[in-house]
Amino acid sequence: MNPQSHQWLVKTPTRARSWLGTGALLLAIVLVLQWSAEGAQLSWGELANGLPQIGDFLGRSLPPDLSIMPSLWRPALETLQIALWGTLLGIVLAVPLGFLAARNLHGNRWLYQATRQLLNVIRSINELILALVFVSAVGLGPFPGVLALALHGVGMLGKFFAETIEEIDQGPIEALRATGARPLQVIAFGVLPQVITAWIAVVLYRFEVNLRSATVLGMVGAGGLGFELVSSLKLFKYQETATCILVITVMVVLADLVSNRLRHAIQGNARH
Repeated sequence: MNPQSHQWLVKTPTRARSWLGTGALLLAIVLVLQWSAEGAQLSWGELANGLPQIGDFLGRSLPPDLSIMPSLWRPALETLQIALWGTLLGIVLAVPLGFLAARNLHGNRWLYQATRQLLNVIRSINELILALVFVSAVGLGPFPGVLALALHGVGMLGKFFAETIEEIDQGPIEALRATGARPLQVIAFGVLPQVITAWIAVVLYRFEVNLRSATVLGMVGAGGLGFELVSSLKLFKYQETATCILVITVMVVLADLVSNRLRHAIQGNARH
């Protein structure tokens, strides 16, 4: 990469008033960071004092108890299934909301604002809270985990889909409308060809996120490896806990490798 191809675009202060304004801004940033550090109770001394306890926990956890590996295959597959169906259902619900939340596809301002705010509300609720709600509704097991991931994914994917649509070239859309094309034809031939590559890439990334989240949702009774992880912790079987963490790590790494290869392949084909 040529370092000369990038330039600093912010104007450097030239007058005393400009320098005072820049200094005041930097001071405000420092004060905000200091205030947030006090609120977050950042204490490196406490962390240093707690290092022996961390070492003690690791000492009790190692080496992992690999004898339980056969019993973890089913929870591992369950975690994968939760992530897969959570992603799939999220896509199905996010696609229509993404079209409604794109202001360049329709002129209904109220519908646009309502859909945007709906996506914001959905996105603001954590998966764990959603999982607890669905566990109370449908009981323990993987199904509430699927519902929690799907609903939270609607907010994330819907926002991304809408913003991607708003950045497309309007030329093909206007040409199709000029020929009398119906809205579905405009979407199929004018919108989707321009966004499908970016959509696939973000869906693959969302699957990675859901795979990680599915392991956490098991801690509240939503099935998968997270349930096994919490059970071993409650019984103070730390070596079994280490094995669960090892399996989770391997699954996430493999999912990341496969996802990256697919993304590069899709983006490479899109350039040709």
